Amino acid sequence: MSEQPCDSSAPTLFTWEFATDPYPAYAWLRDHAPVHRTTLPSGVDAWLVTRYADAKKALTDPRLSKNPQRHSAAAHAKGKVGIPGERSAELMTHLLNIDPPDHTRLRRLVSKAFTPGRVAEFAPRVRTLTDQLIDAFEERGEADLIHEFAFPLPIYAICDLLGVPREDQDDLRDWAGMMIRHGSGPRGGVARAVKRIRGYLAELIHRKRGDLGEDLISGLIRASDHGEHLTENEAAAMCFVLLFAGFETTINLIGNGVYALLRNPEQRAQMQRAVEEGDERLLAAGVEELLRYDGPVEIATWRFATEPLTLAGQRIAEGEPVLVVLAAADRDPERFAAPDVLDLTRRDNQHLGYGHGIHYCLGAPLARLEARTAIGTLLRRLPGLRLAADPEDLRWRGGLIMRGLRTLPVTWNSTGG
Repeated sequence: MSEQPCDSSAPTLFTWEFATDPYPAYAWLRDHAPVHRTTLPSGVDAWLVTRYADAKKALTDPRLSKNPQRHSAAAHAKGKVGIPGERSAELMTHLLNIDPPDHTRLRRLVSKAFTPGRVAEFAPRVRTLTDQLIDAFEERGEADLIHEFAFPLPIYAICDLLGVPREDQDDLRDWAGMMIRHGSGPRGGVARAVKRIRGYLAELIHRKRGDLGEDLISGLIRASDHGEHLTENEAAAMCFVLLFAGFETTINLIGNGVYALLRNPEQRAQMQRAVEEGDERLLAAGVEELLRYDGPVEIATWRFATEPLTLAGQRIAEGEPVLVVLAAADRDPERFAAPDVLDLTRRDNQHLGYGHGIHYCLGAPLARLEARTAIGTLLRRLPGLRLAADPEDLRWRGGLIMRGLRTLPVTWNSTGG
């Protein structure tokens, strides 16, 4: 890997302390080493891009491939990249791992499921799921909002969208939970969950061929049967990444968002008033600010240099990984005024929370709908919602790409016995 001057004052990255609050370290990197070489916990060497302008360019640079096969052999030998278990489960060919023209073809097949119109049609189901989950703990007066609310809501929603039968959805919830619980532990736990999900999706695709519906999996099968050349592995990989990306990002958006509101009482009160007055504009703007302030995706998924290139003065060799740090870019003072301040009324808020360019998050409209519905309903139905733990006692899940709390214990003014 290319050489970069060593700076003994550089912050230590990827520790538990760093995970709790990475923003001071990212501020140092933006100021002193905006494109920074580091060794990741997996053993892989990679470049971190931390300034907004550089990040936006890198996210659209055609010389940075999404295909893991572009990772140089010598560098790849040092550690794993991508989602644990996806290679052995034949799930590599999905939107996060491919470039045009295959990316263009596969994205076109599923994009119709996430149009504003289709997402709006899904809104009643999201409201029903939200209310059902709150019904289960409302009278108790306390809950863990991650495990009892933020986690199951997007799981059930994306299962409905894919066409997973209701009687199978709890199994998917359990396997997804294995991926979350083992996210910072032995990679084998995640790999086992990935294989179970892969096996289930292959079986479901086979079953649906004889009984097509209006769900997304049925749509992929129809496309495959009508000349779009979608292989069974591609279909399974597509469903897997929609499931994986569709639940974990939304868990973190809801969890991080509620936590940020509870830590900023004035902003929370402003959001509360908007909910009570039915001000959908402030609710929508507030979700965008929560995405910028402490978004669910800390680092964009892997990119690999297809040729030697220079980024912010650093020479990057062919085959080297480049990771765009969305969390750092979205707090860049060169782009956002008072970036470390939560401001729900922020107007100029072109954040990178869901990426940029052709790999912009396909499910962002659904995630936004789920976050608006979840946060708005929590504030409306749980008066006096507040943290039930010292913030210093909360733990963040370790990991490279996602940023989210392990638990979020809360209480409220319950009328229950």
